[in-house]
Amino acid sequence: MQINYKISTANMDTRNKHLPLVSFVVTYHNEEISLLRKCLDSIASLSLSKEEREIIVVDDGADISPVNELDDYADELIYVRQPNRGLGMARNMGISIATGIFLQFVNSDDYLLAKAYEKCLDIVRFKDPDIVMFNFSHNESKAKDIDAFNPQPITGTEYMRNNSLRGKACAYVFKRDILHNLRFPNDIVNEDEEFTPQLVLRSERLYNLDIPAYFHRGQGGVPKHKEDKRQSLKRLDDTLTVIRRLNRRADTLPYEERQAMNRKVAQLTMDYLSDIIVSTRSRHFLNERLEELESEGLFPLPDKSYTKKYILFSRMMKSSTGRGILLLTLPMFSKRTNNY
Repeated sequence: MQINYKISTANMDTRNKHLPLVSFVVTYHNEEISLLRKCLDSIASLSLSKEEREIIVVDDGADISPVNELDDYADELIYVRQPNRGLGMARNMGISIATGIFLQFVNSDDYLLAKAYEKCLDIVRFKDPDIVMFNFSHNESKAKDIDAFNPQPITGTEYMRNNSLRGKACAYVFKRDILHNLRFPNDIVNEDEEFTPQLVLRSERLYNLDIPAYFHRGQGGVPKHKEDKRQSLKRLDDTLTVIRRLNRRADTLPYEERQAMNRKVAQLTMDYLSDIIVSTRSRHFLNERLEELESEGLFPLPDKSYTKKYILFSRMMKSSTGRGILLLTLPMFSKRTNNY
């Protein structure tokens, strides 16, 4: 069911003549209404006029629709309710509806940090980017000061070859036209990791703003320590699915793009192995998965100097002794060497 609250004929005519600058796709599923309203308020408080912004709320099968609590947005909100199909499918619905030149995904329990996000909008308005990348904050009061700066654009390929890519799709505002047929997969729970690297590789003008412009309330999903065995295995299997798909995708790319994707595959494989260790503490299960990765050419990890964490982890994983140490020390090891 879709309810479009833009009922004014004048508004609709304006929208047809002038595309919104940014479409904000807000995904909702049983979060507190107060959090959803704070999210929407953060969007409405930006310097974008009503004609420059489009707010799409995709209700992914919430137990109770929030629509009756959103009357004060009735003149500008596009609300869509669908059966519960997961975050990726909710975002895909938003993509199919969006008319803005740029797209921004926002989780309904998160919100935009106005002062920093205005810097992103400055780039959007005046620099003709394909993608503007920014950081998350988990504590708004600790967000660093935003000084004047003049970032320069690079290609997405160049960025991915030299940096460990941020996987969360909410960390980007991007030009809708670069999507083409790219959509979120519908059969896995960690869909961002498959979507984001393919999006970034499509960018010819990427601006990386090292500023916290998005308040992220948590990691999402079920905390690992509260997962049951079935949930944990599902998450691990889905990560492996993404690794395989991106690895196959890399084989079809030109040389520089292939090198960029290979770095992302190696990063994800390291994260996957770390997750196995933390989730299972099982040497037997780890060795089984290592054999599986080795048979597909994904292990040992490539001998690359990506980050300090990657170098140390990949070296330790090569020996039984090193793996034993990791089984005993992760996640302390991970926290001490978190140099992404």
